[in-house]
Amino acid sequence: MRGRKLGRNSSHRKAMFRNMACSLIRSVRVDEDDDQRPKVPGRIVTTLAKAKELRPIVEKLVTLARKAAPHEERAKEFATSAERNTAEWKSWRESEQWNKWNQAIAPAVTIRRRAFAKLRDNQAVDVLFDELVERFEGRPGGYTRVIRLATVRLGDAGKQALIEFVGERDRVRSKRSAPVVTEEEQTQDTPAAEETAEASDQAAEASSEAGDEGESKSE
Repeated sequence: MRGRKLGRNSSHRKAMFRNMACSLIRSVRVDEDDDQRPKVPGRIVTTLAKAKELRPIVEKLVTLARKAAPHEERAKEFATSAERNTAEWKSWRESEQWNKWNQAIAPAVTIRRRAFAKLRDNQAVDVLFDELVERFEGRPGGYTRVIRLATVRLGDAGKQALIEFVGERDRVRSKRSAPVVTEEEQTQDTPAAEETAEASDQAAEASSEAGDEGESKSE
């Protein structure tokens, strides 16, 4: 019962989010010769409700792809650079080195199959495992952001928003540095501080003398 229904049944909603996730992931890889390339890589514009529901789906896919990276790095130790179906590749295929490579790469293959089962798009899976994993290698989470747009959708005046991957076009907060005090300003401030200290000492002495006089009169 959790989540927005968006006026669709379960199968229609899953298919819609699958297509939107594939569109967002495929937009990262921009081909300059493509006439239908996106204006901004790694960004799509949709309604606010759909963007909020799409965000956890895409972030779970990125987290799933990051889990395959250690297994792929471990398998590179036993891999070969020979081309497929060559004599060198066939000898490697029949050696013990291939068995070690197969055991090391098996978890990564399983994770790729899980991602393909959710996306059903080979290009989106390649972009997810080849480019997005490298971009978010040292990031613990929060791979996307949703930004509301001021313009509404024509036809039904729906609230629009854009969802994009972080790491590019990020806002950098400028920290205000503390004012630097030069030696001249310190030397100028020193006499004033001494004067205020002397004035406070004189006021304390005067108050103590006045208290002593009052006590003597009362006696």
